[in-house]
Amino acid sequence: MSMDTVKGRVPNRDEVPEEDRWDLSSLYESDQAWEEDLRRFESRIAEYGQFRGQLGEAPETLRRCLEFDLEMERLAERLGTYAFLKSAEDQANPTYQALVARFQSVAVRASQAASFIRPEILSIAQETMDQFLASAALEPYRLLLQRIIRYREHTLSDAEEALLAMQGEMAATPSKAFRQLSDADLRFGVVRNEQGEEVELTNATFQQFLVSPARDVRRTAFHQYYAQFEAHKNTLAATLAGSIHTDVYYARARKYPSSLDAALFPDNVPRSVYENLISTVHRHLPTVYRYFDLRKQKMGLDAIHHYDTYVPILADIEFNKSWEEAVDLVLESLRPLGDEYCRVLGEGLRGRWCDRYPNRGKQSGAFSCGTYDGDPYILMNYKPTVLNELFTLTHEAGHSMHSFFSSQHQPFQYYNYTIFVAEVASTFNEQLLTHYLLNTTSDERLKAYLIGHEIDSIRATIVRQTMFAEFEKLTHEMAESGQPLTIETFRQTYHQLLEQYFGPNFTLDPELDLECLRIPHFYRAFYVYKYATGLAAAIALSRRVLDGGQEELAAYLEFLKGGCSKDPLDLLRDAGVDMTQPEPIDTALQYFAQLVDQLDKYL
Repeated sequence: MSMDTVKGRVPNRDEVPEEDRWDLSSLYESDQAWEEDLRRFESRIAEYGQFRGQLGEAPETLRRCLEFDLEMERLAERLGTYAFLKSAEDQANPTYQALVARFQSVAVRASQAASFIRPEILSIAQETMDQFLASAALEPYRLLLQRIIRYREHTLSDAEEALLAMQGEMAATPSKAFRQLSDADLRFGVVRNEQGEEVELTNATFQQFLVSPARDVRRTAFHQYYAQFEAHKNTLAATLAGSIHTDVYYARARKYPSSLDAALFPDNVPRSVYENLISTVHRHLPTVYRYFDLRKQKMGLDAIHHYDTYVPILADIEFNKSWEEAVDLVLESLRPLGDEYCRVLGEGLRGRWCDRYPNRGKQSGAFSCGTYDGDPYILMNYKPTVLNELFTLTHEAGHSMHSFFSSQHQPFQYYNYTIFVAEVASTFNEQLLTHYLLNTTSDERLKAYLIGHEIDSIRATIVRQTMFAEFEKLTHEMAESGQPLTIETFRQTYHQLLEQYFGPNFTLDPELDLECLRIPHFYRAFYVYKYATGLAAAIALSRRVLDGGQEELAAYLEFLKGGCSKDPLDLLRDAGVDMTQPEPIDTALQYFAQLVDQLDKYL
């Protein structure tokens, strides 16, 4: 029985048909096989000791150490992924929670045993390292070593590094305090939904209330939710300030020009990429204002508020596709990517890559989890009547195929792509799905819904994330110049951004100034801009593939095969998009303007 026919009660894990569950045997055939590998992994930790103090002796010695470390890393990836995926199946299952905990304990010991490698490599004299890098023995690891050596000028003495390491737990306190307050201690009460049912208001259900077709429900949830942030604003401002000051401290301690430069350094991304994103989005903000005016008009609103921006303008689109039908639709939309791509993905989605449906205790949402040695698994909680599930499926499939191609064409040390490019392959697939659906339907209401979906995706991912990125830049610059970070300065800075990004005809509720206090990403600063650059790159690359021929397709597939064998900007440039220039952002936002025109026509 297919799970999409099950009604009512959410089934227990053991009630889910085997064909609807993923098959993790590409990682381990059984828990017993996992246990055997864990023991093998643990028994080999002591072997790190043979290399300590020896890495500068000869390139062959350094090579043997790197090979051993990568072998251990590869085994750890396999062990950790199996334990994580088993625990995601049913988070209440104590057996697999224990597997995760046991692996983490052993992995920490392995990490401690290997901790000498990086500083010892950095202590090798530059002249000696140049000779090492020129040797044939280290040729497969040259890029790996060059990436470590880049950090030489930002690495301190052993004693100083030890002090910084000792501060790690203390430095995490602002983030921990924020999460404890936001996720555990704040209570938002209950709200009646559009059916009149009382539902607890939480961080998770807040988003559900914002897409309610009933405006009273949205408005009530908004004000009730932010009342708690108003009540705790000083504490939350202190935790955010603490996180920003921590970023500034570590950047200065490691001799970076600024905390932004420190965050961009690992990906070798120049400041111009970050600054181009902000300035280019600024130029296109009048189109965003026009969209809000159109949304207000089509929704019949006297004034548009933030709680009116998430609900689809057309919320009553009918959709019902079985898993098999959804897979067929996704594969049809991805035909421009060629036979091999569609064949491999089709075998995976129709086979056992995917854990398809909800069960009791299963992790919510969706994710892709690719490894070097196993299949690129996908967790879904597929609901046949929700159109957005189709986009979620193709999104996660994009991640999985990126992992598949990278693992097939790169050695282990260069297969794992960075976050900077991770969202390109997934949102690229969403672009192809939107293109396919728009071109294969004559239903004007469905077209309007799809166009609205695409507009809201670009606004949320490029425009909104750029506003967040600008807030991070401004507040870190304030800290670096000695300006105070208080609830008043946070609110003032954020309010000015809200005015700039939402425009003159948008009604800003005073509580919205407090939004800056509830964004978890702000505790991992200078990360959100990658969402914006990723979607912009995906839009540009999808246009190249759809409008081009074999050359453009081959360039994109080479990008998927590239892993981290080059810096992310180089991988994208080779695929046909230069993120150091404003053109990709311009292209995406010109497309946004075209979509707004189309939405006006269809509505």
